[in-house]
Amino acid sequence: MTEATSAASSAQHWRLQIEADGVAWLIIDKANAAVNSLSREVMEELDAILTALNRTPPKALIVSSAKNGFIAGADIKGFVGIESPDQAYDMIRQGQLVIDKLAALRCVTVAAINGFALGGGLEVALACRYRVAADDPSVTLGFPEVQLGVHPGLGGTVRAVQLAGPIAAMDLMLTGRHVRPKQALQMGLVDKLAPPAQLKDVARQVALNPPPLNKPPLKNRLLNSGLARPILAGQMRKQVAKRARKEHYPAPYELIELWQEYGSAGTRAYEAEARSMAHLLCTPTSRNLVRVFFLQERLKSAGKSSGERMKHVHVIGAGVMGGDIASWCAARGLTVTLQDREEKYVAPAMERARKFFEKRYPDPAKRDEVMARLKADVPGAGVPQADLVIEAIFENLEAKQELYARVEPQLKPNAVLATNTSSIVLEQLAEKLSKPERLIGLHFFNPVARMPLVEVIYGENTEPQQVQAGLAFARQIDKLAIACRSAPGFLVNRVLMPYLSEAVRAAQEGIPLPLIDRAAEEFGMPMGPIELADVVGLDVVMSVGKVFFEAGSEVPPVLATRHAQKKFGKKTGEGFYVWQNDKPVKPETAGQTAPDDLQDRLLLPLVNEAVAVLRQRIVEDADLIDAGVIFGAGFAPFRGGPLQYARTRGVDAIVARLQELQRLHGDRFAPDEGWDLLR
Repeated sequence: MTEATSAASSAQHWRLQIEADGVAWLIIDKANAAVNSLSREVMEELDAILTALNRTPPKALIVSSAKNGFIAGADIKGFVGIESPDQAYDMIRQGQLVIDKLAALRCVTVAAINGFALGGGLEVALACRYRVAADDPSVTLGFPEVQLGVHPGLGGTVRAVQLAGPIAAMDLMLTGRHVRPKQALQMGLVDKLAPPAQLKDVARQVALNPPPLNKPPLKNRLLNSGLARPILAGQMRKQVAKRARKEHYPAPYELIELWQEYGSAGTRAYEAEARSMAHLLCTPTSRNLVRVFFLQERLKSAGKSSGERMKHVHVIGAGVMGGDIASWCAARGLTVTLQDREEKYVAPAMERARKFFEKRYPDPAKRDEVMARLKADVPGAGVPQADLVIEAIFENLEAKQELYARVEPQLKPNAVLATNTSSIVLEQLAEKLSKPERLIGLHFFNPVARMPLVEVIYGENTEPQQVQAGLAFARQIDKLAIACRSAPGFLVNRVLMPYLSEAVRAAQEGIPLPLIDRAAEEFGMPMGPIELADVVGLDVVMSVGKVFFEAGSEVPPVLATRHAQKKFGKKTGEGFYVWQNDKPVKPETAGQTAPDDLQDRLLLPLVNEAVAVLRQRIVEDADLIDAGVIFGAGFAPFRGGPLQYARTRGVDAIVARLQELQRLHGDRFAPDEGWDLLR
């Protein structure tokens, strides 16, 4: 037994197999895990094996995975206990030195990429001399670190640029986007593609007969030169600034500075990468984004179920929401029947679905396969076969109850009955059902294809297994689900409406609309509340938001007038703004300034309402409130959610500020009595 095989034999997460022809296979198979990730233990074992291989190298080494993916990146749990940049630097630099040993092996090295190779996983692959990827849609390569407020730290900022050139590599790292095998081949991130069943054979061929290494094109060498870098870096900063502010998301800006200064070359570039990432890991932005990552994982795990998966969904109501729910379910592999009163109401939804599938699936055969799963069903013949029936008709209690009276007798005994209502409490909807305990809410958000959250609503008498079925269904269709107790506005709409309502009041006071939006955007919201109201629809804001205006007062004319004129926003071409090419036309505000307290006027009512939701236990705990408001309302992720923001700013400071706003602007700013729960 060689020293290397001895080191591997005691490893939990790696296997080393040496074939008769001298080719060694280093196989990662992380114990007790569904996917491979680079934890401290995984890296320590890899270090021991590579140290031994450096002393007695094989003829060639192929790094591969025993799971249905290569390596998903670093184990994010390792980020949580870091207390200082120096501690982070030591951890990152140790990891770099391990990967350097792989790069320095005195033999041919090949990465056989059989699935996702992301973050640290891609950095392992880049340290190999060659990379062979399975030519399969399940294979994705990318650097998602920016979504955690950091950048690659195991040599990726150096090796990716050396292989793919500064433009392609920096774009991958700055955006966090993934690429498929053919695009990765064109970029130079992989050297060869193989049919999935032949991946091992092709990797062995490359190992035994290594082709000449690809040399960077002259264009890439010029773009990476000291003369070109400052110019290109300036252009990169401008592009990043369109998406994120430096004070909110520093990582992309630090990545650009790294590349501009070091040009992705030399030992100093690796050390600077480690220092930069160590600093970023300890910023509030990264700590909050790591927290959001774990909140997302919690929502995913809530949908795990040992029961049977849904196969057939029947949607009643082919409007925008019903039609888009139906098309999304079909895209996620379910058989879907879509019902409305007449064919003329279903036809537009089917056409929207066709266009959606055309954009999503370039392959005509795949597109036709998905479209075949979605069927127009005016008579409602799909109800008796459906595992889940989703009602998505207009918001009218009597109409919904009448529909349930017709549908309930046709349901299979174990079928789930759900409503997509956004404003009517479940107890009222279920009043006339023979089995009111079977009704749940499945509240999707518009646009369905882009919004990740579904609120699963339960009433006083809802059966727990129905709620779990709703959570499992949401996970089945790749949504994040959160269970909410039935109450007006549930979670997301409830905390969002005070924010939108205050924006409407500010508009009524004459504050220029773009300045209202800018105040929220400077806080970190993805779009301002005026623009958001136009996107949601002023008709929706009007119906849901009436309860949030002060008792006895009228809806502000700035909203009521537009509503009366049927200027509902983006969907009608005009609301608060005129919309052109799907974008709002915002008037110039040169020389105009917003009141100093505007940002707090907008955001603190949202935070205050989140505290009320916590006090009333509409959802289970504060973490789930933060998760729901981030994924359902777009609350600034780098702030960690409204309640996390409150803790960071200070509960006493926010309560005092609310009291001050109450004196200036009215009792709608009165601090909720639940603030003590955060102390």
